[in-house]
Amino acid sequence: MQPSSCPLLSPSARSEKVLRSRAFSLRRVQKVWASFAPIALAGVLSAGCGDKAPPPNPPCERDCQDAVAMRAVREMMKFAFNTTFQMKPVGFHDLTTDKFLPGSARVFGTAFSNGEQGVTEVNLTYVFTEAAYAKKQDEPDQNYLMALDATITQTGNIAVQPSTPTALTMQSESVTLAGTVYDPAIPYTKTGCALDLRQNGNSVAGRFCGDLVGFEF
Repeated sequence: MQPSSCPLLSPSARSEKVLRSRAFSLRRVQKVWASFAPIALAGVLSAGCGDKAPPPNPPCERDCQDAVAMRAVREMMKFAFNTTFQMKPVGFHDLTTDKFLPGSARVFGTAFSNGEQGVTEVNLTYVFTEAAYAKKQDEPDQNYLMALDATITQTGNIAVQPSTPTALTMQSESVTLAGTVYDPAIPYTKTGCALDLRQNGNSVAGRFCGDLVGFEF
């Protein structure tokens, strides 16, 4: 890759740019959530008619919140891959998807199929720009509404056969997240955090913002 011709930003300029980006992401996430809220509320009310209310979900402290946020990042990477590289010929591609709630992701690099091992070997870079994504599941720690700004590299193997586990490394110098995690929703914001994750099969673990994080698919 050729060196960038763009001038480097000063630390203060970078901070201001990140804060503006975070605020914009959060506003857009809140706007998207507002459109979902009436549907969610209707579901709660209909479930409560004539039925005893279920017990509240256990509290979700910082480790739990970080785990949900990392699930969001990993699933957003999977979504970006599936809407760009999935079903494309092997080799180098530079593709962009705008199928996020708002926002987009550019994915570029190489992906090769290894039939003997039953994996797809990847060396990819993901560039998320104001990309928002939401999940609503029965398990409280699988719920989130998140906007992501980051450049993340991904190397390793994605399993295409059950006999071979996925083995990936995902890294970034700066990840900014804004949105909510868990159910009931908890506000979540992290700005300019380093990311270093490893996925082995269904386990994802590593560091985010200097803290140990991990979750299971």
